Amino acid sequence: MKHLLSAVLAVALLSAGTAYAHGGGGLRGEVSVEVVSDSGATLLTIPHKDFWKSGTRIIKRWLEAKKGERYTVVIRNSTPGRIGVVVAVDGRNIISGKKSDLKNNEDMYIVGAYDRGSYEGWRTDQDTVHRFYFTEPGDSYSATTFQDTSAMGLIAVAVYREKEQPPMIEEKLRRESAPAATSMESADRSKPMAKDQAAGTGFGEGQYSPTVRVAFDPERKPIQKTLVKYEWRETLCRKGIINCGQEGRNRLWDEGEYAPFPPGYRGK
Repeated sequence: MKHLLSAVLAVALLSAGTAYAHGGGGLRGEVSVEVVSDSGATLLTIPHKDFWKSGTRIIKRWLEAKKGERYTVVIRNSTPGRIGVVVAVDGRNIISGKKSDLKNNEDMYIVGAYDRGSYEGWRTDQDTVHRFYFTEPGDSYSATTFQDTSAMGLIAVAVYREKEQPPMIEEKLRRESAPAATSMESADRSKPMAKDQAAGTGFGEGQYSPTVRVAFDPERKPIQKTLVKYEWRETLCRKGIINCGQEGRNRLWDEGEYAPFPPGYRGK
């Protein structure tokens, strides 16, 4: 099976003629997923759940989205072997644009051992992505192109180990890329449009981002899934995810200077 590798990583490894040994065994080290704003501002992230299900680690987080902010999904691989990552935004695979179930037969990026990959947008050909930015659902790529709001406001990453790790092979890229944002093909009309108070991801300006095709045979099940639910601040406040009200009274800090009289006390 052939999958995509980020350009910088591909050039470095191909020029070095690196061959890979099969890692085997369990996952050693960690695979982290971050959402980074172009402005350099820290996006508030709140842990939600971290558990294991059928051999897969499931990590769920909340993220504060900022309207109009461009962002990048950064995946760091701290394990001794290559990994394949299926990345979906608002329910759509960021390489093909197809509806994603985070399965091992979907288009995926490859991240080398002890390396990282940065994914900045929807891939429309071998050398171009269109930038991610936070927006209203009605302006989102998923809704405008596919009328799909079934997984709006979610950044999802599934991490797959490699069955075997052959030397990387470069070949001409022939594949389906994400369609232009105006296309209405493959529309999912069974889902209602999301309410405006939700958040989505738009289809921004094109950016040069070359890739090469490499050989990668993923295992059947992912070793990790990271699900990041992004919402506007007011939504996180309303849901009680963050405390946006006035700071509560501190029982020690706000204590009076002297001891109060007991109720009903009539003495001097």
